[in-house]
Amino acid sequence: MENRPGVMWLEILLTSVLGFVIYWFVSRDKEETLPLEDGWWGPGSRPTGREDESIRPFKVETSDEEINDLHQRIDKARLTPPLEDSRFHYGFNSNYLKQIVSYWRNEFDWKKQVEILNRYPHFKTKIEGLDIHFIHVKPPQLPSGRTPKPLLMVHGWPGSFYEFYKIIPFLTDPKSHGLGDEHVFEVICPCIPGYGFSEASSKKGFNTVATARIFYKLMLRLGFQEFYVQGGDWGALICTNIAQLVPSHVKGLHLNMAFVLRSFYTLTLPLGRHFAGLFGYTHKDVELMYPFKEKIFYSLMRESGYMHIQATKPDTVGCALNDSPVGLAAYILEKFSTWTKSEFRDLEDGGLERKFSLDDLLTNIMLYWTTGSITSSQRFYKENLGQGYMAHKHERMKVYVPTGFAAFPCELLHAPENWVKFKYPKLISYSYMPRGGHFAAFEEPQLLAQDIRKFVGLLERQ
Repeated sequence: MENRPGVMWLEILLTSVLGFVIYWFVSRDKEETLPLEDGWWGPGSRPTGREDESIRPFKVETSDEEINDLHQRIDKARLTPPLEDSRFHYGFNSNYLKQIVSYWRNEFDWKKQVEILNRYPHFKTKIEGLDIHFIHVKPPQLPSGRTPKPLLMVHGWPGSFYEFYKIIPFLTDPKSHGLGDEHVFEVICPCIPGYGFSEASSKKGFNTVATARIFYKLMLRLGFQEFYVQGGDWGALICTNIAQLVPSHVKGLHLNMAFVLRSFYTLTLPLGRHFAGLFGYTHKDVELMYPFKEKIFYSLMRESGYMHIQATKPDTVGCALNDSPVGLAAYILEKFSTWTKSEFRDLEDGGLERKFSLDDLLTNIMLYWTTGSITSSQRFYKENLGQGYMAHKHERMKVYVPTGFAAFPCELLHAPENWVKFKYPKLISYSYMPRGGHFAAFEEPQLLAQDIRKFVGLLERQ
């Protein structure tokens, strides 16, 4: 107890120094944009002729041969029994995996899911040497004299464009789904190159900035000079990069995850619980971030092992995952458990079916399996993190586009409003969401749609 006053004065001194550092850092802001540049990611050398800019209809297809091959591989799966009472603490519990595999083999109807996938219009177009796949969903009805608001929505890993299938009706046809028709969108959801039906880069160095530039070109090709963008996970960074590349073309940026680790506010974490008000943390922020050791440090250590593998040697683990559908399912579905709610690791079934249906989860797996895209999707980590995330210029840049942020309580790392505003100074909407985790559009489509609409409403009234 004798040393407590000294500790308090040390904390106050550290707080003061951090305050001065933050002030200095903020005071040297300058608006800048990323250079747009150009690229060629297809095989071989760039052709001398003009790139084919046609937009071609596309349809998801399957065959008996594809399904029979899947079933044969499932039948030959070898599983290791789990340790007693291990639940999901060692990764995906193989006892529950047996149940999923049995459903996949005997009840899951891939042909039916392909029909569901084809309910929205699919297209492909060549950009920078890559065949880019996207769905483009227009409103079924519009109030007279109104035009829909174009909205680009970008997925992450280990998700896909399918994550957005349940949120799209709330955005394109809100009146039929219990919402007002003051904001009606037409939604464009592309596959990141190397994911699903978008062709993978043949060259090293294909990162989020290159993806952002390609998606910007896609929107121009579709006739949109101005548009909204929305994303979580890699989608949040890609949409941020679009706003950094072409801010005059982005009407608004909505995120449900933020890459804000270069904020000096992160240095306040050890002291934030004791000086919450001083650092601008609310009671909700403190609840979501503390105790620091458990909620942030141990959580990130526990959940980031995959990232180190994929940011260093993605092709090695990719060989196994691309060869075994059961291994692929375990690897991906484990993320849909613990990233949806960390406490789900204490359950024998990982809580998967509390938030998702097996049909939806397995459809996402099939988009990786049938396209053979797991390895190329994992390479995205090496291209973006392999040299260190802080090495990229965009990480040091702020974003001067009107921004909205939805803070879902079970996200991997909570981002308080002042953290987000530091990176996105034009933050006009910040919402503490009542429930939900990392896969927001997939898990809580109506909540996310309502927050997007709230943000757009605030922006348009300004």
